[in-house]
Amino acid sequence: MKTDPDKTLKSKSYRGSASFATFLIIGPTCFFLGILFASFPYDFPLLWSKAPLPTNYLDTLETHLRFMHQSPPLIGRLLNIIISIGFLGFFSKLFRPHEANVLFDGGSLILYVIGAGVYATNIVKGLRAVSAPGGLEAAAARHEGPFSGDVELSREDSLRVLSASHTILALVLLGVLVLQAGQWYAEKAAREEDEELEARDLKRKKKN
Repeated sequence: MKTDPDKTLKSKSYRGSASFATFLIIGPTCFFLGILFASFPYDFPLLWSKAPLPTNYLDTLETHLRFMHQSPPLIGRLLNIIISIGFLGFFSKLFRPHEANVLFDGGSLILYVIGAGVYATNIVKGLRAVSAPGGLEAAAARHEGPFSGDVELSREDSLRVLSASHTILALVLLGVLVLQAGQWYAEKAAREEDEELEARDLKRKKKN
């Protein structure tokens, strides 16, 4: 059985899930999941608990969000740099497309872009509304549509929307990790299959 030397060379040079670019993807993804996990105690009473909200809970949550948004500019720049590192990892892996990474890395990149969109639209805008003079009570959130008209969200509903955006972002980032783990498993299964085929070929050669 003849093998294509060019194909063999490409398969050896392609490292896939073992490459440094994969680390550039998984690192920022886990970092942002850690930030979202730190916000989960604030989001849980709004989304997942049926118990009445504690006294002054909305004030505490709004103060926390305002403190995060009004942090030094260095914090926001670091977050943007970490997001860019994730994109750098994707572009590094997709710069030389391989059949083993088009599906997994392509799907992961789509999810990562969706996550960046959720962060830039819902979360950043929500934090800006919280930091506005007077807070959410003064800056009423409105949605103008041809069918829905004007919808005014209460202070609690606005905070619930922000918490739901955190949950959506966490699910999207988990999807990125699942696809990267799927790529590792697929490459492992392919290597085991190749090893079995090579062992069979060696046995046939010995018999002949």
